[in-house]
Amino acid sequence: MKTLYLLLVASILFVGCDFEQEKEISSFNPENWSKRKVNLKAKNSLEYGKSYLSIYSQIYSLSEHKTHNLTAMVSMRNTSDQDTLYILKAEYFDTHGKSIRTYFDHAIYLAPMETTEIIIDEVDISGGTGSNFVFEWQIPQDSPEPLFEGVMNSTVGQQGLSFTTQSRRIK
Repeated sequence: MKTLYLLLVASILFVGCDFEQEKEISSFNPENWSKRKVNLKAKNSLEYGKSYLSIYSQIYSLSEHKTHNLTAMVSMRNTSDQDTLYILKAEYFDTHGKSIRTYFDHAIYLAPMETTEIIIDEVDISGGTGSNFVFEWQIPQDSPEPLFEGVMNSTVGQQGLSFTTQSRRIK
């Protein structure tokens, strides 16, 4: 009976253990973007623009020698209630201006008032303390410009930290 009891307790402990697994970084998956793929004609009447967005995958804590990792949500928003927006490129750069990755290699669309996101997981610290995005986009003439926002957050125990950034048009 004692052996059966010990076997039962060991089984419960084994099943309850959280085995460390290598975590997949979620926003890399190209399938996320293939559903939104659109073919744009080389010559069209759409207005071209380029926007810059600062993102922080890490921030300094206590001193310049200690950093705190953050999760970043990059929000891509179509602010038009009538027109479709086309995003040609979303490129992620690190603190030193080196390109880390481009999220899609084809144009994607956002329907009127639609939003989609890119998530930079907390374990992905490749961007560092001064990472950023550059977006290339096209909109119909007289349509409002898209809005790109960053929401960075982290929670440890009962403490939480969050802040936002907004894009700036650079072309």
